[in-house]
Amino acid sequence: MMNMHNSVIRVTDLIGGRVGIAADDAQRVYSKIEPRIRKRSPVVVSFENVRILVPLFLNTAIGQLYGSFDESVIDDYLTIEGMDSDDLALLSRVRANAKRYYANREAYDNAWALNDALKE
Repeated sequence: MMNMHNSVIRVTDLIGGRVGIAADDAQRVYSKIEPRIRKRSPVVVSFENVRILVPLFLNTAIGQLYGSFDESVIDDYLTIEGMDSDDLALLSRVRANAKRYYANREAYDNAWALNDALKE
């Protein structure tokens, strides 16, 4: 629910364009969201006019929140607006993957390390 206490983060303003592909741009978005959620202050992230989004961008901007906060806290304080249905589906997959990863981070990291070692 939008009220005067909600702050709006416009992704296009932060990334200087309509393409969400760069991890450093996504980190700027995350860096605006994280402190607001930490203060339990509602935040709206507007993806209005963003034309291209890739999983890496959403993992960095939104997914890594699951490493710092319980899902219920994120659900209570974060609102996403301005995404089309395809991007919402992508965001849903990013969130599901982030929840799985952060619920068992050590096992995933160990598996990736083993996979990398086997490639050498």
